[in-house]
Amino acid sequence: MEVRNLICIGCPLGCPVTVTMDGDDINVTGNTCPRGADYARKEVLSPTRIVTSSIRVNQGAIARVSVKTKNDIPKSKIFEVMEEIRKTRVDAPVAMGQILIDNCAETGVEIIATKDVERV
Repeated sequence: MEVRNLICIGCPLGCPVTVTMDGDDINVTGNTCPRGADYARKEVLSPTRIVTSSIRVNQGAIARVSVKTKNDIPKSKIFEVMEEIRKTRVDAPVAMGQILIDNCAETGVEIIATKDVERV
């Protein structure tokens, strides 16, 4: 039997939750709402994250544009995603919500701009 203690990030309460795993049987305690149980199960079985970073902009009013993954990605893919982001350069102008990398690191998830960058 394995026991893991987590802090839920499903809502602002930040409940301390305990996940007890015994084979395929998973028991979650300490959550005050259903989102806590969902978060805890997902975190122990298949953890995912939203990644935020920045990409270099050629001929932009600023040198970099802030970006994020459009959806969460497997936690195990974070370093591959960051490497692809690091290698990427885009030309200005850039529009908020614009897809800058499609299927980043074979995750099926897009990298999108989170702000506008004008061309100089």
